[in-house]
Amino acid sequence: MGAHHHHHGGAAAAFRWSVLLNALLTGAQLAIGFGFGSLALIGDAIHNLGDVVGLLLAWGAERLSLRPARGRFTYGYGRSTHLAALINGLLVFGAGLLVVVEGLDRLQQPEPLVAGPVAVAAAAGIAINLLSARLFGTDSHLDLNRRAAVLHLLSDAAVSAAVLLSAILVALTGRTELDAITAIAVGAAVMVSAYGLLKQALAASLDAVPEGQDLQLIEAALRGLPGVMAVSELHVWGLGGRRVALTAHLQVQGVPAADLLRLGEERLRELGIEHSTLQIEPIP
Repeated sequence: MGAHHHHHGGAAAAFRWSVLLNALLTGAQLAIGFGFGSLALIGDAIHNLGDVVGLLLAWGAERLSLRPARGRFTYGYGRSTHLAALINGLLVFGAGLLVVVEGLDRLQQPEPLVAGPVAVAAAAGIAINLLSARLFGTDSHLDLNRRAAVLHLLSDAAVSAAVLLSAILVALTGRTELDAITAIAVGAAVMVSAYGLLKQALAASLDAVPEGQDLQLIEAALRGLPGVMAVSELHVWGLGGRRVALTAHLQVQGVPAADLLRLGEERLRELGIEHSTLQIEPIP
């Protein structure tokens, strides 16, 4: 239990610092982008603003998921993290689309660009977003909500890297249209990354088998239990975070139900499934 609280405490600190750092970065990038004429940097700032909103959503969902089950919410509030990931994906996709549209418009009407301050702001964006992503630890991929938050941060680090490269090239060549081209490329890349997240979040919201769980392996483990003749009504879904639930009917012959249930739950725990409901159907 102590490790559990420590894990969530670390996540809360990661959310807190990431929100603060990205809020400051967004303000600075917007000021420099508008002041020195960089659409790519403005696009980066808009994406960072999406980061702040998305991180706040993910943080709120994480806190909500820790509340105990009560009333009509008999499973608790863990799946609020799925909803937060879905909204995050939509925000990232929308931000990418906005940058692409603005980039196409800027190609038609190029504007002057002062590369030096833009490069400094972009470099700061790389550092802050990579640091924020690192705060979530190396196991963030195991939690869809935190994975969404880290995707926000890593994709924006990539955006900042593209903006930095663009500013350097503009300074060397004087070709200001490179800024708009970079913005379009960055927006398209952000949309592609968001599409993958949206697929995962939508699948989780529709009770798909969680990533990392092999349905055939689970069924084989249940079929391999002593006395089990058949497995039916097998359902596996995520409860939010890393919690996985399972229900199944086992047709059994010649084995006491209590012994079989205990062994079945042990096997499932070995596969990372802590919440299981097995219905025994004796065969005469």
